[in-house]
Amino acid sequence: MSGSPEIGHVAPVWEPTPAAAEASAVAAFARSAGARYGLPLDTYRALWEWSVDRPGDFWTHVWDVFAAGRVPAPAPALASTAMPGATWFPGATLNFADRVFTGRPADNDAATAVVAVTEDGTETRLTWRELEQQVSGAAELLRDLGVRPGDRVAGYLPNGVAAVVAFLAAASVGAIWSCCGPDYAAPAAANRLAQLEPTVLVCADGYHFGGCRHDRRGEAVRLAALLPTVGTVLHVRHLGLEPGEFAVPVLDWDAARDPAPGPLRPEPVPFDHPLWVLYSSGTTGVPKAIVHGHGGVVLDGLKTLGLHLDMSAHDRLFWYTTTNWMMWNFTVEALLVGASLVLYDGNPGRPHANRLWELAAEHRVTVLGTSPAYLGACQRTGVRLADAHDLSELRLVGATGSPVPAASYHWIHEQFGGRVPLVSVSGGTDVVTGLAGWAPNLPIWPGEISAPALGVALDAYDDAGKPVRGDVGELVVTAPMPTMPLYFWNDPDGAKYRDAYFDTYDGVWRHGDWITLTERGSVVVHGRSDATLNRQGVRLGSADVYEVVEAVPRVRDSLVVGLDRPDGTYWMPLFVVVDGELDDALRAAITERLRRDASPRHVPDEVVPVAAIPRTRTGKKLEVPVKRILLGADPASVVSRDAVDDPDALDAFIALARRTASTPPGPAPRTREIDLA
Repeated sequence: MSGSPEIGHVAPVWEPTPAAAEASAVAAFARSAGARYGLPLDTYRALWEWSVDRPGDFWTHVWDVFAAGRVPAPAPALASTAMPGATWFPGATLNFADRVFTGRPADNDAATAVVAVTEDGTETRLTWRELEQQVSGAAELLRDLGVRPGDRVAGYLPNGVAAVVAFLAAASVGAIWSCCGPDYAAPAAANRLAQLEPTVLVCADGYHFGGCRHDRRGEAVRLAALLPTVGTVLHVRHLGLEPGEFAVPVLDWDAARDPAPGPLRPEPVPFDHPLWVLYSSGTTGVPKAIVHGHGGVVLDGLKTLGLHLDMSAHDRLFWYTTTNWMMWNFTVEALLVGASLVLYDGNPGRPHANRLWELAAEHRVTVLGTSPAYLGACQRTGVRLADAHDLSELRLVGATGSPVPAASYHWIHEQFGGRVPLVSVSGGTDVVTGLAGWAPNLPIWPGEISAPALGVALDAYDDAGKPVRGDVGELVVTAPMPTMPLYFWNDPDGAKYRDAYFDTYDGVWRHGDWITLTERGSVVVHGRSDATLNRQGVRLGSADVYEVVEAVPRVRDSLVVGLDRPDGTYWMPLFVVVDGELDDALRAAITERLRRDASPRHVPDEVVPVAAIPRTRTGKKLEVPVKRILLGADPASVVSRDAVDDPDALDAFIALARRTASTPPGPAPRTREIDLA
């Protein structure tokens, strides 16, 4: 019996026309692969099965079709299938930055490559030729500063041109890039960047958000002081301000670069040479530094953007993100297929809720990416997008970061009359890609992700490690993929890496999400598996609760946890942020809606008002830390306050844990009030 609301035989909310499906890049790829290997790959399912059964052949074909390197794919593609420890394309050399500029059309020097917009309306635009010149100049500057392959270059930058140029410059010389946004306090940024012992820090003077120019020069100085290996600071005048008083030499980012450099000189590096380092959310201590390689990122970026999103040099991608989130890295990967980028430094809801749609119209965006929360906020305003903006160039809307509720699929369908699909993607920082997603020859069902991604041997396991269908299971990946991390930084024996992904099922990647694989091959994501709810032996996903509760009028946000208590009872409180007072009428509306639209098991034992829901800086609800705090764990050992978007939001849960330490709250009566707001 499934612990999720009934999936059933739901009609698709969007389907491709036969002509569009046949004309898609993924269909062309399937035809060419079928001809090359003598196989009937005439459906997405057949192509996916081949991609996971014969990963060496699949990724070789990706390499050759998209010209990932300067030579055809070398053999063998997969020298070792061990997990962890798979070996891809031994002996191959390539470079992310080299692929960006050699892969673009030869005649597009004057075409726009990057448009960066700030909240105050300032716009910076670079052509492909200008982007390549700036990257070349920055790369030569790094070389002049002594940066060599394997050295680390750190960024403290908002989402703008400088971040893209600095990353590509570091990649081109074979250095390892890692970045935090300047909204991070210096100690929080240092918790991440100091692990790498960077030699150069590229930092901005501030960022834009909420109608304010945030001067972060003081934090940049503090950060540099916390990075003792940094010998030079490159100062970016994002706000036009003079640099602070650093203890090491400071160079102006624009002035120090050669304004007329020679041609870009990318350093050929091995397939598994480190490209960038991303970080875990840091909910259980110092964030883990996750290392990804040039080859895996290039190959997967070409596959995901070129096949799944059907993108090419005709596209312009705008995915709202910050440099703290893996979606920034994913956005930059669009340059690999020749697409141009729109970057935004600002609040997506200012001066009005439909600001991202406005930017998409203004800059003729073809693929717009955002979060389920933003879609829900726009839906609540009642805006008619087609009436308010010229979105005729838009062909795809993407959403990720949390499960997308069914209502959002229907809303996008209504807004665009079925012309524009809403695509949900689920993956993560760990693999810097999607594990499940969409392709242009697949239908879309509301509340579901269309299929496992190509090259991803995705499955759902029960506690015994057996595959399950139509029921909730643990998301696993049973075969290697190129963007699995190379390693964790400062983890010489790989123990942290193994514990993170391979501690549950031997030789199988456990991702940490609960999913249902449906009879039609789609994927339903229910939330983090370690925050899974369990009522009378039936597993419930928190996403199923949020989808219903956050559609109730006056409910702005919510968080649900389930606690197994020492006396054998189970307590499932629902914490809500509401407009006004949480009265009995609103409590009753919430519980009745859950009973009606989810199941009686989804009805919480208590509905508790709070002032705010704590989230990671990338927007994920801190379900597991809250659960552990309420179970009596020391908050300091559970979550680093630096990792929380609003650290004060934790205080209410800490206070509740203290008050209930001697007399735990019970499941009855459900109307009992615990007001934490």
